[in-house]
Amino acid sequence: MKTLTLEVWLIALFLVASLLHGIAGMGFPLITIGALSSPYGLAEAIIIVLIPTAVLNLIAWLFGNGSIWHNFSHYLRKYWMLIVVSVIGSALGVYLLLVMNSAYLMLTLAVAVLWYAIMSLLGKKIVLPNNLVSLMIIGLVAGVIGGATNATSSVLLMYLLSISDDKFTIIKLGNLCYFVNKLVQAIILKDAIMSVPSQTWVVIAFLTVLSVVGIVLGGRLGSCLPKEKFRLLTLVILLLLA
Repeated sequence: MKTLTLEVWLIALFLVASLLHGIAGMGFPLITIGALSSPYGLAEAIIIVLIPTAVLNLIAWLFGNGSIWHNFSHYLRKYWMLIVVSVIGSALGVYLLLVMNSAYLMLTLAVAVLWYAIMSLLGKKIVLPNNLVSLMIIGLVAGVIGGATNATSSVLLMYLLSISDDKFTIIKLGNLCYFVNKLVQAIILKDAIMSVPSQTWVVIAFLTVLSVVGIVLGGRLGSCLPKEKFRLLTLVILLLLA
């Protein structure tokens, strides 16, 4: 694995991505992966952002709008089936990352998300069935894509925006699924993670701290965002990411 060096563009990248994640509840992994996958490759980029992303997901899930215990127990208890199928999908996705060209997955994802975002912005709301079958399919697909490309958020948000208008439910449940996805990636990619140079870990630690500062500042800005503006911002982010 290449040694990660701390540069100005990396600081700007992680700070902007974490601010956006704090405001909208998503975007950090996709933005950072998109920028890092070219110089480092997709697999190495995923390893570089794994810890910062997991930390931000944990913060967005457990803190704010309720106690830590409530956020921990409520979403695990109510949406346990989504978590389970997401774990299964994540494991499959990481193995796909190791054996196939992820560009095909990224292209398919981009087309699907682009179509969804454009239709929604045009006022043609796409409502996915709010039932167990739909939950299991979306959870599995989101897990596979998340494990292979780190793009869980795009697929999962399409489902969450269809079943809920509560931005706190969308943010917290989404980040819970993303966090589980990171744990699965860490377990399966443990050998590659153990080979990361110590110098790179120092840079990753600094970027993680910087990202925490960014998500805290972004969270304060996001708390002032009305429900409709939140939905619009999320759809615009999906459009740009696609």
